[in-house]
Formats: sequence, C-alpha cells, structure tokens
Amino acid sequence: MEVTQPRISTEVQVMFFDTDIGGVVHNIAYLRFIEIARTLLAEQLGLPLAEMAQSQRYPVVVRTEIDYRRAATLGDRLIIEGWLDRVERVRFWCGFQIIRPTDRVRIAECRQMLALVQMPGGKLLRLPDDWEKYRHLSSDVTPPRTAVRR
Repeated sequence: MEVTQPRISTEVQVMFFDTDIGGVVHNIAYLRFIEIARTLLAEQLGLPLAEMAQSQRYPVVVRTEIDYRRAATLGDRLIIEGWLDRVERVRFWCGFQIIRPTDRVRIAECRQMLALVQMPGGKLLRLPDDWEKYRHLSSDVTPPRTAVRR
C-alpha cells in the first residue's frame, strides 16, 4: 500500500485585528494562520490537541523560514495549505503556503522545523514509530499542489 504525503487545507478570513491601519495584514498574523494549519496537520499525523494536553507531548517549533510574497488585506479569504515535508529521527519539517483563491496569488511560503517534546521537563523525544512510513516522502522541496501566480 502506497503511503501518501499528509496534507491539509484550511480557509481563514482576514479580520480587522490581523491588519494595520491601512488594512494590510501584519507579518505576525501570517504565522497565526500557519499555526492553525499546523495544528490541523498535527491531528492528521496522530497528534490531536486533547491527546497532547493529556500526554503532555507536544510538537514544538524549532525553526521558521517564511517568505512574504504579496500582501493580503482586510476581508481577504485565504487558503492555507500544509504538508509534512521531511521526517528525521527526532525532528520533522512541515511546509505551508498561503494563497488568495480569488486571483490565485501566493501570499506567503513557509517551512517549519519541529521536534516532539515531553513536558514539563522539555525532554526531546523520538518521533512515533508509525511515522517511519513517511521517511521515503522526505525531500528538501515539495512543489505546491495548487497552480498559483507569484
């Protein structure tokens, strides 16, 4: 059985609190949008929020790389796509892109490195054994699945 790359897609609407006085989205708001997508992706990977709270095992962001391509503005509806990009022994990478579907413009691209940590001590954990099935999917660059304009 062929294992497919875990992916999610979710929609957000740009709210007033996401923008500056000119109605342009703050750079930090994009990271909040990515946080939403990353949480949904974690659930798909077997790390639902309620279970994380109970076990106190959390995927923790170690590194974020983000390129802001275009500005989103107040009222825009945006699609945030996320995927598991690379799996190592104790860390993994997720990729994200934010797209404005009305004109198919890519607003931002992001990669995040994460590690699984046991709290409250902050002990670094190996990734779950069942993630071994994703190792063959690992690549440095995963092409986006949606055709978009830059």
